[in-house]
Amino acid sequence: MRLIALCILFTVAACAEADANANQPADMQGWKMASGKSPTKAEFAAVVAACQDRAVPAAQEKPLDACLGDLGLKRVE
Repeated sequence: MRLIALCILFTVAACAEADANANQPADMQGWKMASGKSPTKAEFAAVVAACQDRAVPAAQEKPLDACLGDLGLKRVE
């Protein structure tokens, strides 16, 4: 019984991780901050979340790339 409960717990955790990563752009490697430094995972995730949740009034009705640009991230080619 404990083994089944443990398997269910790991399954739920794996699904939650997959759902959390599904809404983020595939790579943050192509983005730089206005200062020229690469953002940390936490910084990038916070900016993406602000754009996706429309928490910033400037982000209303804009595509994700444009919103990220408005919040200080630049796409590096």
